[in-house]
Amino acid sequence: MSFLKTYITEVYGAVKSLLTGMKLTGYYFTHPKEIITEEYPDNRLTLKMADRFRGEVVMKHDDNNEHACTGCSACELACPNGTIKIINKFEINAEGKKKKAIDAFVYHLELCTMCNLCIEACPTDAIKMAQTFEHSVYDRRLLTKQLNLPGSKIREGVE
Repeated sequence: MSFLKTYITEVYGAVKSLLTGMKLTGYYFTHPKEIITEEYPDNRLTLKMADRFRGEVVMKHDDNNEHACTGCSACELACPNGTIKIINKFEINAEGKKKKAIDAFVYHLELCTMCNLCIEACPTDAIKMAQTFEHSVYDRRLLTKQLNLPGSKIREGVE
């Protein structure tokens, strides 16, 4: 008899818990203007991500295809898991001096933890976190990106 009483008490507690949880769902069902659910992916055109959202690292370029990256490798050193690899080259300027420039800024999105440490470490603000979040691909090689555009060069006055 004690077993039956315990069983009925547990069933009653489970039904009470279920109804308590469904109370908020019922409220939103009867008050549809207060629904905060996003209709993704139907709302891609109007979707606004939070300003502090961290999507992926991108390098800012201006209209003349110039960037502010000096190739100092501070972001590469700050990255905790080797997501960034900077390949430098030396160019000879008009005075005949060697000047360091980046040949390739390689970013491995599949390794990135979106920690923002590379952005904080960059002394020239050459890189930033973008608002993109859809990174699903069938080929992992597509997640390795070169951030400096072909033919880009360092902006004048950035040292």
